[in-house]
Amino acid sequence: MSMLTVDNLTAGYDEADVVSNVSLNVIEGKITCLLGANGAGKTTLIRAILGLNNIRAGLVTFSDKDISSWATHDIASEGVTCVPEGRRVFGKMTVLENLQAGAFLERNASVVMQRLKQVYDFFPKLEERSDQLAGTMSGGEQAMLTIGRSLMSNPSLMIFDEPSLGLSPLFVKENFRIIKDINEKGMTVLLVEQNVRQTLEIAHFGYVLSQGKIVASGSVDSLKNNSELRAAYFGSA
Repeated sequence: MSMLTVDNLTAGYDEADVVSNVSLNVIEGKITCLLGANGAGKTTLIRAILGLNNIRAGLVTFSDKDISSWATHDIASEGVTCVPEGRRVFGKMTVLENLQAGAFLERNASVVMQRLKQVYDFFPKLEERSDQLAGTMSGGEQAMLTIGRSLMSNPSLMIFDEPSLGLSPLFVKENFRIIKDINEKGMTVLLVEQNVRQTLEIAHFGYVLSQGKIVASGSVDSLKNNSELRAAYFGSA
């Protein structure tokens, strides 16, 4: 069953279309990946899904609801959250304050505490560092914090935007392990990446975006075995 459906979506900036007639399905309970090089249009597509870019044509539906014209905060309230690229933590706030910010739509304090416990169970290091200023953490720790903050919103769908960006190989591997663990606990994931090798190790289905258009899609196995696609877009990945 598709949780998120993008149907013939066109979006861009000013007068220029960056993505054109893009269609994809994010299957409930699975990891769906969106692969593409820098400049392929991945960020524009994600911003359109989240209500941050105007959609010029096409539809975005989430849990059978047309959210194409919804405000970003309404989309978040419905259960869609994004772990942004670049580990955008609130550097002058503590780890705890960053996590609490992720639950800003929840007014019930006991519910917030319950979610906080769940995040700490998943990331014990965040509980150990709860009073530390986020800006003093390492890049890998900040990446962990951004994931924890997104989990605080109790989402149904998590969109990960370039989670490997700027991380050491060790932390990249750890980040992908965390994403896989989150999915195995029942979370639906849309993973937006250009790190092909790591992504295809954990995803179930995939789409390849090039110059604003979907040029390939299918199961991860079919993408792995597409030699022409590998040569054209991913080198020896």
